[in-house]
Amino acid sequence: MKINNNRDFETMQAEGYFNAEVTSGANMNMGYGMNSCPCDMGMNMNMMGETMPGVVCPPIYESPRETVCHRYICHEVPHIQPCNTRIINHHIYRHTFTPTYSCCEENEVQNVYERRCC
Repeated sequence: MKINNNRDFETMQAEGYFNAEVTSGANMNMGYGMNSCPCDMGMNMNMMGETMPGVVCPPIYESPRETVCHRYICHEVPHIQPCNTRIINHHIYRHTFTPTYSCCEENEVQNVYERRCC
């Protein structure tokens, strides 16, 4: 009989799983403990391949065991970020003064009358 890891041999023995008494011939008497399950008669195989009388109990349903597996999944999320370039043209007018020389000429006329003789 396979012993479950959650229940040890002494606990199962205390519950009466190993209290079956086998007598010779067809007259078999089974003794059950107080907490034992109602077992059915069955035939078990020994190591030589011979069948021997034994007890087959119904399966025991244990509480489920949960295994937690943490998985880390990396997601690549592309982001589109518009980049605007603003060009500001600063027009600076620097005023310079360059003199240009010119020349003008004026003529003044003066009339001088002398005495005339007549």
